[in-house]
Amino acid sequence: MLESQREPVPFNDDNETDTALAFLSFGRSCVLKKLDGLDEGKLRRRLVVSDTTLLGLVQHLTGAERYWFGYTVAGDPRYADAGLGMTVAEDQSAGQVIAGYRNAAADSDAHIRAAGDLDVRTAQAVNGEPRTLRWVLAHMTSETTRHAGHADILRELIDGTTGR
Repeated sequence: MLESQREPVPFNDDNETDTALAFLSFGRSCVLKKLDGLDEGKLRRRLVVSDTTLLGLVQHLTGAERYWFGYTVAGDPRYADAGLGMTVAEDQSAGQVIAGYRNAAADSDAHIRAAGDLDVRTAQAVNGEPRTLRWVLAHMTSETTRHAGHADILRELIDGTTGR
């Protein structure tokens, strides 16, 4: 099947921070693109044994953005227990989940820019020691793109739409 949602990878290569942010943003965009044109029921549809759904992936990534950039990098205690679950409450609309993800991503980008240097150490330890912002960016980019792949498979199962 031909890819119907294909998007080119970023070619930003000006500096390390801009390149890293471009690839993280690309991954986020790929996740959100999988939701385009689907109704609430399809976004919540379980197609695998786990609780993973398209909307659940977005909710999970929202919590990950808040935890890794808000808490671990910036030290904001509000996000120490950011939810990472995939089950979306019935009273939470798809629009709310998507808006939450967009807001979390914007906040994360602000934390990254505020740090100013990828060698900056995290405010909170990871496995007993501070890590660099570079490490957190690499971790979150891999987490986001891994889940973009999950979203791609779920979307293909729903209606045959493929592509990154």
